[in-house]
Amino acid sequence: MSGISAAQVKELRSMTGVGIMECKEALAASEGNVDSAVEYLRKKGLKRAETKSARSTEQGCIGSYVHTNQRIGVLVEVQCETDFVARSEDFQEMIRDVAMQAAAMKPLFLSREEVSADLIAKERAIFEEEVKSQGKPDNVVAKIVDGKIDKMYSEICLLEQSFIKDNTQTVDHVVKSMISKLGENIVVKRFARFELGEG
Repeated sequence: MSGISAAQVKELRSMTGVGIMECKEALAASEGNVDSAVEYLRKKGLKRAETKSARSTEQGCIGSYVHTNQRIGVLVEVQCETDFVARSEDFQEMIRDVAMQAAAMKPLFLSREEVSADLIAKERAIFEEEVKSQGKPDNVVAKIVDGKIDKMYSEICLLEQSFIKDNTQTVDHVVKSMISKLGENIVVKRFARFELGEG
């Protein structure tokens, strides 16, 4: 750790919001490379978030986003464990980001668990027909179709979409990073998107 400067620690801290000791540990593990240290903290945070996912969430709030043209609006309910976290600036900012994501990317569902089996069966049949018509051998058709189904989930499910502010992460990763940062379980429960003239 002797080769880690205070400036590096400060830079990493401002980028991630984690504590000084964790920043030092990440920089030491990454041999002083700040980008690698960010990735190290992200992976560590996702593991920590998984251990908190069983804890109950009875606090939280409903956030909103209305686009500047006032033709698109989103309501989103996000739950956490305590009122203290629900009122924090980081939590509120994350809710705004999730609402903005839903406004911009038009997800149809929150997660893949909400997608009906009928819709998946219908899309799978279409994809199979398409892949077979390209003359692909039967042993690779299923793999290609599975890949297309996963891509579909990443387009229609809010939590699986690439985050509009950082396309190296999904919305689910953003939520898990916030769980790690704030130390509480956080759950996006539901959202509603409104566009003028639709319905």
